[in-house]
Amino acid sequence: MSHPHPELNLPRPLAANGVRIIALGGLGEVGRNMAVIEHAGQLLIIDCGVLFPEDHHPGVDLILPDFEYIEDRLDDIQAIVLTHGHEDHIGAVPYLLKLKRDIPIVGSMLTLALIEAKLKEHRITPYTLGVKEGMREKLGVFDCEFVAVNHSIPDALAVFVRTPGGTILHTGDFKMDQLPLDNRLTDLRAFARLGEEGVDLFMTDSTNAEVPGFTTPEKDIAPAIDKVFRDAERRIIVACFSSHVHRVQQVLNAAEQAGRKVAMVGRSMVRNMGIAAELGYLHVPDGVLVDVKKLDNFPDDKVVLICTGSQGEPMAALSRMANRDHRIDVGVGDTVLMASSLIPGNENAVYRIINGLMRLGVNVVHKGNAKVHVSGHASAGELLYCYNIVKPRNVMPVHGEWRHLVANAELAVQTGVPREQVVLAEDGVVVDLVDGVARIVGAVPCGYVYVDGASVGEFDEALLKDRRILRDEGFISVIVVIDSATGKIAAGPEIQARGFAEDDEIFSQVRPKIEQALAEATGNGVTDSHQLEQVMRRAIGGWVGGKIRRRPMIIPVVIQA
Repeated sequence: MSHPHPELNLPRPLAANGVRIIALGGLGEVGRNMAVIEHAGQLLIIDCGVLFPEDHHPGVDLILPDFEYIEDRLDDIQAIVLTHGHEDHIGAVPYLLKLKRDIPIVGSMLTLALIEAKLKEHRITPYTLGVKEGMREKLGVFDCEFVAVNHSIPDALAVFVRTPGGTILHTGDFKMDQLPLDNRLTDLRAFARLGEEGVDLFMTDSTNAEVPGFTTPEKDIAPAIDKVFRDAERRIIVACFSSHVHRVQQVLNAAEQAGRKVAMVGRSMVRNMGIAAELGYLHVPDGVLVDVKKLDNFPDDKVVLICTGSQGEPMAALSRMANRDHRIDVGVGDTVLMASSLIPGNENAVYRIINGLMRLGVNVVHKGNAKVHVSGHASAGELLYCYNIVKPRNVMPVHGEWRHLVANAELAVQTGVPREQVVLAEDGVVVDLVDGVARIVGAVPCGYVYVDGASVGEFDEALLKDRRILRDEGFISVIVVIDSATGKIAAGPEIQARGFAEDDEIFSQVRPKIEQALAEATGNGVTDSHQLEQVMRRAIGGWVGGKIRRRPMIIPVVIQA
């Protein structure tokens, strides 16, 4: 994968008193978060998440961090520390544990419950260590202290890593909601205390660094949700992340007040909310929750469904409802509440869903027309507060696209961090912290690893390019039988095309060109089938490019008879 330092080579061995930090995902992208910290020959991993595919990843299910850098050093890994339970921070853990199943996983109670449920599907029983804010744990040479932070999922933690070579404060995803629904504030007193002790490297969440001011408190969206419940004529369908416990709690509370029954739709939603309720993070009012199969027993104006699909995922419940491919048949009078922000790259897919639902007569309420979602990430004002409280010696923005990282870096500079001590890196770039100074020292190979069904990392960008060509440009096969004795065409050319609006008859124009090109080649003594196939490819490719203005995938086949 490219980064803004193309001249970088493999780094030299780490200095004896140094700490090395390498992001294997999460820098220059929203998702796939994973950082590797190294000291004294030991490794500590912070988060191990997935990135969800976009339109230019046809057929891809998930994108993983590149484990190549650590594959030969699995025995050096002391633990995987998980900051919270979102997929972009825990989703790749099963794929790493398949390489070595006994790597300890460290996290809060809800985070561990979510990853254990995920690992159960992969038939992996993990070694886990439960922690909570205020605790310190020695993980090899890494002395880790955990700090409460507020996010859009309960039980999120920042981690302060003490090593003989320096200290690192990694925020994970966080914001500074002063009126959190679970009354669990980001612990700024702990941030200040750690700042007094000395933070050599501050790794800070960049996702909202471009947004001025402060992130809206979760409680401020309650009036918008209440309005949806007041105005809805028939069913209410709420789409949100399957891990957004706070949002589901608000919907349950509104449903109880409105006298509506709630059903969860989607395997991940049912599983995650079941775990959250069992552990006490989700409080389900008595008699409100019902099985989706029993919804027909209640009138439409007494029903709420909570489902996945707020990011336009094609197989999620909401997408299937919009395409009339779901047992829930939505239509006029129904209200869909999309209670999530747009992850960059998903905009087109989400708007397709909104348009599809509105075409069916559904009233769609989303962030664009109502205050029905607030971010889980600190905006610029909150980040400034943190920099001033922590007073870090060096800063490394994490978690975000390049524009987010740059904006976060500028905030650090504004608060007095010297510009040369603000490290802007992308995935694979190696940062060494030596004698209190962080600097880029090299880069390691770090690409995308694609999950495609049961296949993991078995195809590359070349295969994706082929898929994009098939999707966008179409496909032509040309079959010719050559008489091996005379070198003349015995049968064909037989042309089959897919993905073209033009009638197949148009390809009769290119047959003489193929015949002429083959005759010239065989006349010049070319007999090798592969070379003759390339002659055919060039002949039809040039014609299609000039005549139809397309660059399809061309499969030429020469049969010697």
